[in-house]
Amino acid sequence: MEEKEETRKIQFTGKSSYIVSLPKEWIVDLGLKQGDQVRVSRNGLSTLQIYPVNYKAQNIQTEEATIMIDVDEDISSTVRKLISLYFLGFKTINVKPKNGRLKPAQRTAVKTAGKRMLMGSEIISDSSDGITIQVLVNLLELSVDGAFKRMIHLAKSMLLDSILAVKEVNLDLAQEVINTDDEVDRFGFYIIRQLKIAIQNEHMLKEMGFKNARNCLGYRLVVKNIERTGDHAAFVAEDLLEFKKGIKKEILAKIQEMSNFAINVLDEACLSLFKEDYLQAEQTIQKTAEIVKYEKKVLDSSKSLRDDEELFRIRRMVENIKRIAEYASDIAEVVLNSNIEKALKK
Repeated sequence: MEEKEETRKIQFTGKSSYIVSLPKEWIVDLGLKQGDQVRVSRNGLSTLQIYPVNYKAQNIQTEEATIMIDVDEDISSTVRKLISLYFLGFKTINVKPKNGRLKPAQRTAVKTAGKRMLMGSEIISDSSDGITIQVLVNLLELSVDGAFKRMIHLAKSMLLDSILAVKEVNLDLAQEVINTDDEVDRFGFYIIRQLKIAIQNEHMLKEMGFKNARNCLGYRLVVKNIERTGDHAAFVAEDLLEFKKGIKKEILAKIQEMSNFAINVLDEACLSLFKEDYLQAEQTIQKTAEIVKYEKKVLDSSKSLRDDEELFRIRRMVENIKRIAEYASDIAEVVLNSNIEKALKK
């Protein structure tokens, strides 16, 4: 969306009215003509909106929604509904039983999901007759970029800590990595909610720093890749909790090199996103292909192993780290698609 903004002088007419003229180009673009009607609405203390009568104004946030659940409904299904309504921008979400009362397990699942997954939400009512969750976060208090940077930092820390946990056979640290995955998802859900609101409201799109709705789609794909990065870091930690023992130091050192490389290309891909740098994104894609060299080093060094279990674990760790490098390449590809027009103009 090309930004169009002009400064116009307010003029006084009659005894109690003020008028503002509108640029002819805008009227033509909207298909309006002399005599057509427009609606004027006031949003808060500082914003006025003018829109054609046939255009339905979009609220920045929808007010309230209610989920009615059966006594035997699967808990995961209820949680998915809750997350979906959060994505859609509802400020108040009620969870109520269709008949009877909510089961203790249902109440616990809803409250846990609200606290651990839905950023800015608070439980304002909790009983066997129903639960009410209110989203209190200010839409512009935490920017999409700010949330995304925090999300990246957490995902990278998870990978670093998961390798360290294997090195030290530190089960507590491995569990902490797995717990952090919920934090990554929280930021991801928050960003998706913001993107949905931005797409529906042109004013919010501009306030959030997006040039057009297409950029929101690109960000959605990037968020998914960071979420998956956190998932694969958690898989490494889960492996340690499952087997409760480390692997050979010499091989782990090569795995750590591979992990550092994956983090490096992820950093470069995200930097190209923030800088809108087509060239850097292209270089990052080419660089990520080098992950196979690190993979080969690890697998070559493990050929002499006679322990099938350890060999299996090493290959699984390598696959998880390789996936993270591939996600970095996918992020860089989003940057290419978003900035190709600008690159061609140079």
